[in-house]
Amino acid sequence: MNSIRSSQDADLPAIAAIYAHHVRHGTGTFEIDPPSLADMMARRAEVLARGLPWLVAELDGRVVGYAYCNWFKPRPAYRFSAEDSIYLDPAAHGRGLGRALLAALLEQAQAAGVRKMIAVIGDSANAGSIGVHQALGFAQVGVLASCGWKFGRWLDVVLMDKALGDGDRSPAE
Repeated sequence: MNSIRSSQDADLPAIAAIYAHHVRHGTGTFEIDPPSLADMMARRAEVLARGLPWLVAELDGRVVGYAYCNWFKPRPAYRFSAEDSIYLDPAAHGRGLGRALLAALLEQAQAAGVRKMIAVIGDSANAGSIGVHQALGFAQVGVLASCGWKFGRWLDVVLMDKALGDGDRSPAE
């Protein structure tokens, strides 16, 4: 059985392990060394303290993915724009969990007041992440060519965005 729910402290070891896999083997993140469990705890605490969602996907009672958003930039004018992050255990790919996670994240982010969700996707060859964002209505707005160096090669960053709620059709305050 699949489910999407708010993350709990007890989920952090699984979250850290999923992310460590992507740091070590993937190009979706430009981190080189996996963060410690304490670092992941601090990251989650920061997101939750800002009133933003951090979700997990479960498959048969086991955490197999997570998604969260955080403010796009720290300056006050960006306070209605957030950047999403989503990672799945490789064994969970192809089951629709990424799409379900991102859809739930968008819904909860909108409820928290986010008007613009931004995807900053590592590696222009990251078809899975680009595809799940496109499937949920994100549009590609740019590519930063060759701005990351990982695994002995230059990597692009794909920028995508999606308006939430009223987006820019009404004042935010």
